[in-house]
Amino acid sequence: MPKYSIVVPFHNEEENVTTLYDRLKAVMEHVNETFELVFVDDGSRDRTYRLLEEIAAVDSRVLVIKLRRNFGQTSALAAGFDHAQGDFILAMDGDLQHDPDEIPGFLAKLEEGYDVVSGWRSQRGDNFIMRRIPSRAANWLMAALSGVDIHDFGTTFKAYRREVIQNIPLYGEMHRFIPALASWYGASICEIPISNPAREFGESHYGISRTFRVFFDLLTIRFLLRYMTRPLHFFGTIGAFGMVAGFGMAAWLLILKIVTDQHIMSLHGPLFVIAGVLILAGIQMMGIGLLGELQVRHFHTAAHRAPYAVDRILRLRSEESLIQ
Repeated sequence: MPKYSIVVPFHNEEENVTTLYDRLKAVMEHVNETFELVFVDDGSRDRTYRLLEEIAAVDSRVLVIKLRRNFGQTSALAAGFDHAQGDFILAMDGDLQHDPDEIPGFLAKLEEGYDVVSGWRSQRGDNFIMRRIPSRAANWLMAALSGVDIHDFGTTFKAYRREVIQNIPLYGEMHRFIPALASWYGASICEIPISNPAREFGESHYGISRTFRVFFDLLTIRFLLRYMTRPLHFFGTIGAFGMVAGFGMAAWLLILKIVTDQHIMSLHGPLFVIAGVLILAGIQMMGIGLLGELQVRHFHTAAHRAPYAVDRILRLRSEESLIQ
């Protein structure tokens, strides 16, 4: 069993695959501990998988996982984590914007006893308007809403203890919130500064549209962190408020009808309708909304459904295993 697993998702990165493999191999061999490289092809349409296939054919420390289509970065990482065998798991991007030479710094922090080590792009070379400002705003919101005091949630360059990452269900685009979810389980978290070199080959898969998706993910993670084990406290509060307000209005209209014998629908029709809507909305918030959120959590956790579909897995059998 390897001590370290390096998980790297690839999507149309044919220009970077071989270079990244050579650099990773050199760094990990210098660490002088057992390791494996888990490469996940996330539905690439170029020669990425063919190159990974060639690498796996000559190195038994390389595990290649080919997904049936492009499921997204979170699902690709989940596939890598599920198949990684190391006691410590490190994740990074496959575009060479994460420097493999910085891996020993992550491993050293894990050896100190931390459960999660997160990279911090303290000196970013991205476009200031389109990338850095939205990133800073999103990271500030994530830290405020999650209660995890780190500067950079967005980078994939992170290291984990195996028992921590395996307790965190990943789906959607939740990979950026792993530190927040890990903190809910009581994990100790630290961050180290990393470089952020510009991409040399290929095209970036990130755009300003991701910033808007992050906002909705923030709402999800806020709910999960505060109400994952007690969702009724969230939906029940809103539902109860609606029902109390609706029944209050209805009671006032009933008293008004009894005391004054007014024609309620002609004189207070809109108020009567609002009362009915509030009552029904309150019941729906406590019923449909709660059941819907619980069903989502059940689908991704209790049922243990993977958010990806594997096409094939490649690993060269080592000489030692052939002898045994």
